[in-house]
Amino acid sequence: MAKHSHTLHILFFFLTLVGSSYSGAIAIYWGQNGNEGTLSEACATRKYLYVNIAFLNKFGNGQTPEMNLAGHCNPPSGTCTKFSADIKDCQSKGIKVLLSIGGGIGSYSLSSKEDARNVSKFLWNTFLGGKSSSRPLGDAVLDGIDFDIELGSTKNYEHLARFLKDYGRLGRKVYLGAAPQCPIPDKFLDTALNKGLFDFVWVQFYNNPPCSYSNGDITNLVNSWNLWTTRVPKSKIFLGLPAASRAASSGFIPADVLTSKILPVIKKSPKYGGVMLWSRFYDLQDGYSTSIIGSV
Repeated sequence: MAKHSHTLHILFFFLTLVGSSYSGAIAIYWGQNGNEGTLSEACATRKYLYVNIAFLNKFGNGQTPEMNLAGHCNPPSGTCTKFSADIKDCQSKGIKVLLSIGGGIGSYSLSSKEDARNVSKFLWNTFLGGKSSSRPLGDAVLDGIDFDIELGSTKNYEHLARFLKDYGRLGRKVYLGAAPQCPIPDKFLDTALNKGLFDFVWVQFYNNPPCSYSNGDITNLVNSWNLWTTRVPKSKIFLGLPAASRAASSGFIPADVLTSKILPVIKKSPKYGGVMLWSRFYDLQDGYSTSIIGSV
């Protein structure tokens, strides 16, 4: 009888593993529309666990780095330091706040390993735990850096990631995020991703029909998701989506389709981290995160 009971326990444990589903969180991009409200207002909703401030869109190759926060503030004139209190407010709620470097419009590249070292030093001193006379976001210490690399050179990002990670030895951990496009391997970040240096990889499953949702068909998306979760080491993988149909040229998934057909499938992966949304502006308008948060 005891042996039979033991067998049943093992079977139950196995079935639990097979049917297990992992819970995740929502990540959001903030900073590219002056009508999306403040950072504190975004964090006050308690819907997002990660906020990427977008973007530092000029860096590397000997350039003086520049940040663009659209209509929110003007970094050179010092008006963005007002968000220092917002960053600290978000962090007090357990929300990780990262600076996103790159973006779809800008001038950036890394010409060498030494260039990557210089950019890492700039990021550490200007936005993270270092010291600089010029800190555009004030004295708040961001939690890390997000790599949204969509143009320029394809080389040396693995060096930038490693240098940034190494700064974590000086004190608090430096979190790293990455936002590759869904075609795999990613043109810009493949080498860096394969090093296992990123904590979060929010893959952009939009603007790329061959690996995105389209007209009720989830096959391409799920196939791509399975590739990402098996090929990228260590990182938590997020399903990156537009928060409204007008937020991207393709790949928008109606909330009911996401919650009933896609999340139950992808949440079976132990690497599932949640959903990333572009962006706070569209989410504020349409309330997409409210419609999905109970299922993420």
